[in-house]
Amino acid sequence: MPLHIVKNDITKIKCDAIVNAANNTLLGGGGVDGAIHKVAGVGLLEECKTLGGCETGDAKITKGYNLPCKYVIHTVGPIWQGGQKGEREKLESCYKKSLLIAKERGVETIAFPIISSGAYGYPKQDAMSVAVDTISRFLLLNEMTVYLVVFDKTAFKINDRLYLGVKRFIDDNYADGEVRPKMTAYKSFNRQIEPNFAQNDFSVSEDFCFEQSVVSKSLKPKISLVEMLANIDDTFAVTLLKLIDHKKMSEVKCYKMANVSKQTWYKIMNERDYKPSKNTVIAFAIALKLTLEETRRLLATVGFTLSKSSKFDIIIEYFLTIGEYDIFKINQTLFEFDQVCLGV
Repeated sequence: MPLHIVKNDITKIKCDAIVNAANNTLLGGGGVDGAIHKVAGVGLLEECKTLGGCETGDAKITKGYNLPCKYVIHTVGPIWQGGQKGEREKLESCYKKSLLIAKERGVETIAFPIISSGAYGYPKQDAMSVAVDTISRFLLLNEMTVYLVVFDKTAFKINDRLYLGVKRFIDDNYADGEVRPKMTAYKSFNRQIEPNFAQNDFSVSEDFCFEQSVVSKSLKPKISLVEMLANIDDTFAVTLLKLIDHKKMSEVKCYKMANVSKQTWYKIMNERDYKPSKNTVIAFAIALKLTLEETRRLLATVGFTLSKSSKFDIIIEYFLTIGEYDIFKINQTLFEFDQVCLGV
């Protein structure tokens, strides 16, 4: 971990390796392939001539030459033929084999384009989904930083229903400097959302109102994280460890699910004066599947809060409210709305 989605030119990414969406000849072409060969120079072409081409779904590695990376990993994505010709399996193979080659060479940072989503016609949303799913599974078992590089925002689009849901939530809640009351009980959602009110003396904040009929002692859970966080005097690190223990999750799984690097985890645990960013705290809240109120309490341990004047905060609130904890789906949405993604 982590996985980043960035808008950039892949030929300018400074990392150990970049991935080239090549054709079967490996001798250059259009799009990403042509751009990489142009910047790398003739040395890349000469080395590619010795590789004997590449099968669809396979990958081969060369030096980076004039590129700001040590290696170029060339992989050949499938041409979209309606989805019934094994396209998904071949596309997954492109990512898997590229990552395995990178691991064998000791690569710590690698950048991918969205393979097959251009001239090869793979539907953009599906191509992104395959990329995120395959890479995230790899990162749960391996330490590597991966960048998904989008050259043009028109080449990237989240699900229309998700986009409209988030857009509506932002419109209903975003306040340019002033707090706007929220929708009562979030009637726009398909399922009823019930808050986690665990303390008898807990009062609902003005900026987050549910109908009074929803609030009752019958909602009190047997074990409450809100109660655990209510009067906490511990540091963020100690609080985080208690929450991980409460959730019966390993520390490694937690920071990986939070899309946070091992280095950042070590800083949190070992550097007394280290203060994690708000982004990092929220990432851990997502990994631990905290409720909105629990997330607010965790943020408070480091002096942060969620604001109605921040689109980033409102998007996070949206996902916490509907109980969606897929950090990569959240990050795709943040990227779509030009916000910083979660994780480090």
